[in-house]
Amino acid sequence: MAHIRNLKGMVGIVTGGASGLGRATVERLVQQGARAVILDLPKSEGHNVAESLGDHCAFSPTDVTSETDVKNALELARSKFGCVNIVVNCAGIAVAAKTYNLNKQLPHSLEDFQRVINVNIAGTFNVIRLAAGEMAKNEPDQDGHKGVIVNTASVAAFDGQVGQAAYSASKGGIVGMTLPIARDLAPLGIRVVTIAPGLFATPLLVGLPEKVRTFLAKQIPFPSRLGDPGEYAHLVQSIVENPMLNGEVIRLDGALRMQP
Repeated sequence: MAHIRNLKGMVGIVTGGASGLGRATVERLVQQGARAVILDLPKSEGHNVAESLGDHCAFSPTDVTSETDVKNALELARSKFGCVNIVVNCAGIAVAAKTYNLNKQLPHSLEDFQRVINVNIAGTFNVIRLAAGEMAKNEPDQDGHKGVIVNTASVAAFDGQVGQAAYSASKGGIVGMTLPIARDLAPLGIRVVTIAPGLFATPLLVGLPEKVRTFLAKQIPFPSRLGDPGEYAHLVQSIVENPMLNGEVIRLDGALRMQP
């Protein structure tokens, strides 16, 4: 029987860890006996979340597109907890705009498009490339395993809707780099897996009117409800614990296929 890994004693860093899918992941890591560092913007709830989880959690104010910020977060993880075994990339932004708005005779803002690409793709890659060097220092287990990286794409990478050109492109980029990065990091003993969530009860969707949330839930074949962030976190745990999962994109969406 292959060695099945366990979260207990591991150290994870989670971008976007102050809310939504990231926060649920941080909470699950700590509940399962791991230690976690939250990477989120200085104005986020990161400090309060870390404080509420006790000594096994810390907060590092981070802009994921900043090399200095990410290096500081990795240094905090190393100095406080000893190493980094797990990276979960949840940080991301979105804009909603058509490629060309005929009524306003207005093209999509190039600045907005570039900002989404920069945060979602370049930010994710920035964390990966720097964390890989830290993970490579770990002692390998009997499989030669030193770490695992979990990225967050979206079903929008495959079923992009009207107004989602920038967001879909950014999430498609994360999907597209999953396999080559997994191949790049394989000699280092580091796995790379991407989750593509559907509609989840994150702060963005929870803030919508109940009528809208009910409508969205009905679009999901089964179970016909918004996903719980804890279910995303559960999949992160499964990915970490199963050493054969690598180079793959997993849809977590209740069989949802988004309409135009």
